[in-house]
Formats: sequence, C-alpha cells, structure tokens
Amino acid sequence: MIDTLITKAMGFLTNPVETFQQSRADEPKAVFTYFGILLLFHAVLSAIIAALLGFGGMPMFPGIQPGPAFPVMVFFMMLVGGVICTLVFAAWLHLWVYVVGGRKGIMQTVNAVIYGSTPRLLLGWIPLLGIIFTLWSLVLGVLGIRELQEISTGKAILAVAIAVIIPIIIVILLAAYFFVSYATATPLPVTQGIV
Repeated sequence: MIDTLITKAMGFLTNPVETFQQSRADEPKAVFTYFGILLLFHAVLSAIIAALLGFGGMPMFPGIQPGPAFPVMVFFMMLVGGVICTLVFAAWLHLWVYVVGGRKGIMQTVNAVIYGSTPRLLLGWIPLLGIIFTLWSLVLGVLGIRELQEISTGKAILAVAIAVIIPIIIVILLAAYFFVSYATATPLPVTQGIV
C-alpha cells in the first residue's frame, strides 16, 4: 500500500496529466485513504515545525503562548481544518465546474482537489516555501479538473479561478469592514500638550 501511495504521489509531482488519466476510475476509499495519509503527514510535520520555531508568539496566532500544547493544537487544527476545507472547497469548486460544463460528477472534482493537493500536503509545511507548493497544487487542480471532468483547459482555469477569487474577495471585504468598524468605534487617544 505504501509503495502504491509513493508511486501515485511521485506521479502527481512528476507526470500529473498521465497520473490523473490513470486515476479516473479510482474508488473513493482509495482516494480518501491517500488523502488521509498525506494529511496526517502534513499535520505531523506542521506541528513539529510549530514546536521548533515557537510560532505561538507570532501575530498569526495572537494570544496563544508557545508551549507544549501548541504543537498538539496545530496538529489537530491541520487535520480537522484540512478535511473540512478540502471537502467544502471541492463542493464549491464543483458548482463552478458544473457551470462551465463539467458533467462527470462531484467525485471526480473531489479526486482532482485531493490529488491536486499533493505538493501542498507533502511540502507545504516548509516555512516560507509553503506558498509555492500551494500554488503548485492549484495548477495541479486545474490539470485534474481538465482531465477528470474532460473539459478544456480554459474552462478548467475559469472554474478554479472563480472558486478561488470569490472567497478571496469576500475575505478582503470582510477584513476591510471590520477594520473600518474597529477604527471608527475606537476612541482616539487624548494626548496632553507639553507645558
């Protein structure tokens, strides 16, 4: 089983189009097993990096003090968040795949998202370089949608772009709203003049 998993992961990293074509008939159990093992690997290494670098005091984790519980929390956040985000994103993406003409079913979209996330799950835990592997995963997602849904590259790019850009715009708008709300609700500090 491990040999099959390694072969498949190497295929998605080195020859993704052929590997996606060979994965069209994969059973959901095999796909979710692949995802579970890679997600577990990612969560463990993310927790180790968090422990080594002490990310608890970083601004992205405000109010969380570095300590022995922090890596455990990172581990569970990566596992639970990884499953939820992947499935929600796959469903959201499938809506747009369907709009642009993909009719091979939601499971093929789920397969494209899971298999496409191979670089992110294997190497996305590396500090600073993780963004490169996330972008690589998006490119693989486009290839996966194209191959598994049997639509054109342009339609696959359009579906993935819409599925990614709309949530980014919503997050930016919400952040701007909360920033403006906070800035207008917070009283200005009164400074006393120097006598």
